[in-house]
Parts: sequence; C-alpha cells; structure tokens
Amino acid sequence: MSDNKVSPTKNFFAGGFGGMCLVASGHPLDTIKVRLQTQPKPEPGQQPNYAGLMDCARKTVAKEGFKGLYKGMAAPIVGVTPMYAVCFLGFGIGKKLQQKHEDDALSSLQLFNAGCLAGVATTVIMAPGERIKCLLQIQADSGTKKYAGPMDCAKQLYKTGGIRSVYKGTAATLLRDVPASGVYFAVYETLLLKAAEYQNKARKDLNPGIVLTCGGLTGICNWVVAIVPDTLKSRYQTAPEGTYKNGLRGVFAEIMRESGPKGLFKGLSPVLVRAFPANAACFFGYEMAMRVLNVVFPN
Repeated sequence: MSDNKVSPTKNFFAGGFGGMCLVASGHPLDTIKVRLQTQPKPEPGQQPNYAGLMDCARKTVAKEGFKGLYKGMAAPIVGVTPMYAVCFLGFGIGKKLQQKHEDDALSSLQLFNAGCLAGVATTVIMAPGERIKCLLQIQADSGTKKYAGPMDCAKQLYKTGGIRSVYKGTAATLLRDVPASGVYFAVYETLLLKAAEYQNKARKDLNPGIVLTCGGLTGICNWVVAIVPDTLKSRYQTAPEGTYKNGLRGVFAEIMRESGPKGLFKGLSPVLVRAFPANAACFFGYEMAMRVLNVVFPN
C-alpha cells in the first residue's frame, strides 16, 4: 500500500486503538492540569490550593491515593475509542477530499486542513465527555461528592439543564480542537515524512523509536496551540450555571483581571509533561494498528 493512499475505514479502527493508548498513559497528568486550571483564587494572605505540578500530585495522592489521579478516566475511556476513531476518520476523509488521485502527496497546509476537519468531527463526542471529566476531576477539591461516576454526572446534568447542560462548552471545545487538530496532524505527518526521507525508508518500515519521537513532539506542538482555549473551556465547563453570562468572554475577562496573561496558561507544565508520552503512545498504537490492518486487509 502506498504511503499516500488513504483508507478512512482503517484510520477509523486504528485511531480508536491509538486513543485508548493515549488515555491510559496520560490521564493522571490531565487530572493535575484540570485541578490547577480550576482552583479558586486564594484570599489575600492565603496560599493557593496547589503551588504547582508536583505539589498538586503530592496532595492528590496523599488525600485520595493514586486512584485520585485517575478520577474521571471512565468517561474518556468510554468516549475515547469512538472519539479518536472519528478523529482519524475525519482526517482520512479530509485527506481524500483533497487528493485528485489516490497516490497524490499532500502539502503541510492540506494536512492542516484535513486535521481541522477532524477537530470538527470529534466535537460532538468530545464536548460532553470533557464536561463530565472535568466535573469529576475537581469534585474532590470541593469537599463534597456530588457525582457517583460518569453516568450519574451525565444524568444529573441532563436532569438540571437538559441537553444544553451536557453540551455546555461546545464552542470552547471547537475553539480549542479545530486549530489544534490541524497542527496535530500536519506536524505528525510532516515529521514522519521527513524521517522516512532521511532514512530512505517507507513509512511502514520506520522503527518504533522514530514513531514514538514524532508522536511525542506532535503532542507538545498540539498543546502549545490548545492550552489557552483549554483553560477557558475547563473553567467555563466546571462553573455553576449562570456564572458566566457572557460565555467565554466572561471567563477570559475574569482570568485577565485575576491573574493577567499568565492565568491563561495554567496547567501548561503538566500538560507538556503529559503530552510527549501520551501522544507518543497514541501514534505508536495507531501506526501498529495500521500495519496489522494492512497485512490482514491489504488493498
């Protein structure tokens, strides 16, 4: 199979497997990121709940055990297989739409465009999953256990606010995922292409270390783009109903008033620490699944 030939169906199944690998390896640091992003502003003379990444990790483990780092993982695990399957499917379709012939190579801009389509495609699944995940991740800090788990959280959200409450933050998720997904896929495909050219090998013959490195670097680039809208999204999705009447503009104004521009980058440390191994695992899982699928179902 040519490296430029696209099979959206194979992308769908391989992407789902890659997403499962990502969540399993990266959720603890995602929990720390969300808690840093959503912790309340301390009163004058008081210290914040968490001084930083390591302090948040230490206090979480001390208070809740290691399982506290995995709070809310059921929601993304349940959602991640179809979400990443749809994401990679969207990317495959985006590439195919831009090819005049099935073996045409795509430019970095065309790969970015295909990635943006993938970001739009995943939002329907991503938005409610992100809202539930964030609410479960921060409830330990509130001192009360409002939700028994992901399904209970979804039921309560629907009961109190209907489908709009479940999908609260959809615009913020789009604002984060469309450009970030464009960068995500454009960077990964470009890095892998350059590596293949440098080693004079086909994509399927690249060693696992190259795939892991390209995937890890891709994750870092993705989050450099995504961190600001992700901070806005996390605070908006976890706030009580009616807190931000102006939506994301209200969240942005509050963060700038309280913390200045640096407040928009809360959680950057854990997300960058998480980004490399989690996305290395994701793309490694994806590539290995694609190789198996190409052997079992050759074109």
